[in-house]
Amino acid sequence: MPPLLTYAARVSDGLPLVASFSPTQETMDQHKREAKHILRGLTGNSRSAAKMSIETSKSKIFHYLIKENICYLTLTEQAYPKRLAFLYLDEVADTFLESLFQSFGDLWRQKVETAARPYAFIQFDPVLQRKQREFVDPSSRQNADKLNKDLSDIHSIMRKNIEQVLDRGEKLENVSQISSSLVDESKKFKWGAKKLTWQAVINQYGPFVAMGIFVIFVLYIKFFL
Repeated sequence: MPPLLTYAARVSDGLPLVASFSPTQETMDQHKREAKHILRGLTGNSRSAAKMSIETSKSKIFHYLIKENICYLTLTEQAYPKRLAFLYLDEVADTFLESLFQSFGDLWRQKVETAARPYAFIQFDPVLQRKQREFVDPSSRQNADKLNKDLSDIHSIMRKNIEQVLDRGEKLENVSQISSSLVDESKKFKWGAKKLTWQAVINQYGPFVAMGIFVIFVLYIKFFL
């Protein structure tokens, strides 16, 4: 079963930019209302997750993904693989943004931000319909390959993160060793500084002390011996 409906909406106010619906759903009006309620709920909510799944009635699940301040929302059967649903939204987002750039160039963000009416980009509906057809059968070879590639990418990212952590651990260990060496060196420097201070005092006052001792010695011999 393909994604049943798909919206691309502006996050700032929930305005639908383009949407595509499955014609076979009797309860589609109810799900449309639920979808718009979710999109409006994202407005001004700084804590909104970048992606989320929301269970609804009749064994259906909404999935949404936010990219470039545009929310991509779809509805699937509960049995539809969640990872595949987000892969679908990822491809819809990338294709939609690419189409916007091809049509408006660097002004595409301004076009999205200043759109005043719902479904102002309905001309991109064929983009959504084409992607929906590609994701009709979760068990197809094409979609299975997409899932495997996604899993491989996740493992690659995990390996990279682990390597970074290990590398960071080695760097921390090196920093610790350097820190210990600096502490030892500072202790040596502190002792050396004290030694130099005493030497300076001796050099400065030593002759006077020696002279005083000599005078006392002479007087002692003269008067007591």
